[in-house]
Amino acid sequence: MEPKEVHLRKREGLGREQEHRPSREGEPPSGGTGCSGSTETHRAPDFVQWTRHMEAMKTQLLEQAQGQLLELLDRAVWETVQSYPPQGGPLLSIPQDSLSKTREPALGKRKVFVIRKSLLDELMEVQHFRTIYHMFIAGLCVFIISTLAIDFIDEGRLLLEFDLLIFSFGQLPLALVTWVPMFLSTLLVPYQALRLWARPPAGGAWTLGAGLGCALLAAHIAVLGVLPIHVAVTHQLPPASRCVLVFEQVRLLMKTYSFLRETVPGTLRARGGEGIQGPSFSSYLYFLFCPTLIYREAYPRTPHVRWNYVAKNFAQALGCVLYACFILGRFCVPVFANMSREPFSTRTLVLSVLHSTLPGIFMLLLIFFAFLHCWLNAFAEMLRFGDRMFYRDWWNSTSFSNYYRTWNVVVHDWLYSYIYQDALWLVGSQARGPAMLGVFLVSAIVHEYIFCFVLGFFYPVMLMLFLVFGGLLNFTMHDQHTGPAWNVLMWTLLFLGQGIQVSLYCQEWYARRHCPLTQTTFWGLVTPRSWSCHT
Repeated sequence: MEPKEVHLRKREGLGREQEHRPSREGEPPSGGTGCSGSTETHRAPDFVQWTRHMEAMKTQLLEQAQGQLLELLDRAVWETVQSYPPQGGPLLSIPQDSLSKTREPALGKRKVFVIRKSLLDELMEVQHFRTIYHMFIAGLCVFIISTLAIDFIDEGRLLLEFDLLIFSFGQLPLALVTWVPMFLSTLLVPYQALRLWARPPAGGAWTLGAGLGCALLAAHIAVLGVLPIHVAVTHQLPPASRCVLVFEQVRLLMKTYSFLRETVPGTLRARGGEGIQGPSFSSYLYFLFCPTLIYREAYPRTPHVRWNYVAKNFAQALGCVLYACFILGRFCVPVFANMSREPFSTRTLVLSVLHSTLPGIFMLLLIFFAFLHCWLNAFAEMLRFGDRMFYRDWWNSTSFSNYYRTWNVVVHDWLYSYIYQDALWLVGSQARGPAMLGVFLVSAIVHEYIFCFVLGFFYPVMLMLFLVFGGLLNFTMHDQHTGPAWNVLMWTLLFLGQGIQVSLYCQEWYARRHCPLTQTTFWGLVTPRSWSCHT
């Protein structure tokens, strides 16, 4: 028999078998054309039940897929952390069964550096957002044209005067010379102190080395703490030159603490014979310049340097400085220069605060763009530092708690790692409220110190706004509030807060020049002069 005939007979046998096979319950006969009305009626509820069953299966499959994706993401993050272990310490020991959990305990979180661009660089690729950037450039051009026109009409000359800019950056070379010993102390002392602590425990040699290391650190803190203040007060440095010193003072202190906080535990374990290698000097030198306050032995690096991108960011930072000078010269100086000569009244104070909201919010945006975007991205590009997330989309915040987390990610990471987490480690993981309050207290004190250093007088406006009102708003306007109305409320409060700062600080600045102290006393230095100065 030929194979073709065998195949045909098999097909015929299968057909006869299907004809005599009884139909399953709920399934129409194979003929399909002879279905009765009762069969149609019987199929309807079965079809509904089958649809519900399929919907349940789809939901279950989606939940399983989501769980698997979250587990894969957690594993990827864990592998990244494992590839960058803390120097001198063992790898993080997280149980494998906890990898699928989406919320990690606060004490187990560590900063993970990955290669990513800044958010504004990504948004600038969208034409609609780039138009907003062009509008700010157009505003700067209008400021320049209007200043030229006013000078030509009033003075009969076409020449831009940068008196405010020249005054603000006066004695800048002296500030840069003062920075040199500050940097050299930060470069040499913490690393040398760590090497002294890392000596093997041989009799009293380690005790002597540890004592010498502590003495070096005390001298280092004295240099960073006393030298900038002495130079600023003795030589009466103007505000912008003081900014250079105080920002570098705070930055170098925070970098010193991070370096010691990350390396000392491993160094002490190495003295016990665990054979852990200490940090290299090159990695510490790189850390002092890279735009992060969290020390790691290595960071993800980009393949090459785009020097045109570096030049563009430095040019934009300079443009923001000019922009700020035009805003202060046009909106603040004419209003507050003679304000102390008029009688003080609540009406005058309220009007000055409302008048200062627009220049205040402009100053906030310019500081954000000039420093957190342009300056940090320029240094990150020169050093091929890969993680450019210096901020997040703080402008979309609907709560002040989210605003504080996303406005300055660089400082937030330091506060979270070394203040909040260490406070939880000391007092217990349940004391989140006191730990958060400690973060606010440290941040408010440092912000007030910076303002006091730059302006040359004590006026605790920032301390009250940040610690009292900011702390209350952080706990009341929390992340559970969403929606456009909360974003509008946040921006309204930002406008008012910036207006209060600009108005009160400008009034105090001119009051201390119009009404100098006849006799220097402690209460005269700390009492606001604008409350009593009327010339």
